[in-house]
Amino acid sequence: MARRPITRPTGFWRQLDIAARYTFPIGSLVLGLFVIGMPFGLPGQAELWPVYTLACVYFWSLYRPASLPAPVVALAGVLLGLLGLSPLGLWAVLLLALQGVVLAVRRRLASQSFFLTWLVFCGLAVAVSALAWLLESLLTLRMLPAQPMLIEALFSVGLYPAVAGIFIRAHRGPAAVELA
Repeated sequence: MARRPITRPTGFWRQLDIAARYTFPIGSLVLGLFVIGMPFGLPGQAELWPVYTLACVYFWSLYRPASLPAPVVALAGVLLGLLGLSPLGLWAVLLLALQGVVLAVRRRLASQSFFLTWLVFCGLAVAVSALAWLLESLLTLRMLPAQPMLIEALFSVGLYPAVAGIFIRAHRGPAAVELA
């Protein structure tokens, strides 16, 4: 007599659990943007929006790409434009380009050490910040000051380990789809 594999029933609560774990990257992106937007009165608080978005798109595109689809990334970029950080659509293009690069190197990078993935993020964050500065300068037809771009790049490099540490714990624990 052949044995059947043991399967768990797919009731309402289990399906809800699977859906919540699957959409955790989207929720963390949206919730983080809203929390950063709260009026805490911190100096340089507005510069954290693109920094946090870069970290989210990089991390979740690297470890759970199916949970952060391209339309959501584009909407996050449009939201950054609506917040007044840059011309509308600029960040959508930059974030989609970042996601495309991460997806292209994902197979080789996902199994590497945290230090190496952080170094790759540093390079990509600096490149995206510089490209944003260059494109905004071209769109305004004047050279913008480079200091905000440098601050954004340094924030990205410095804050990624903290953001990634939170995401790693969630990815391996409460947000792990395979544990549902």
